Amino acid sequence: MTARTNSASLSISQRVAAGLTLLFVGATLFFAVGLSSMAVAHNTAHDTRHSIGFPCH
Repeated sequence: MTARTNSASLSISQRVAAGLTLLFVGATLFFAVGLSSMAVAHNTAHDTRHSIGFPCH
């Protein structure tokens, strides 16, 4: 059995743009959850678990 990998070659500017985009998204999520009240963060996670069918209680 032979494993195949498909790798796309990205230029340096594309890598930098992707890294900055991920950094921005991650920081936004981190600070949005960090600065929100715990009830809001808990209810969002709880509703998300229910929407994907994951039983949480």
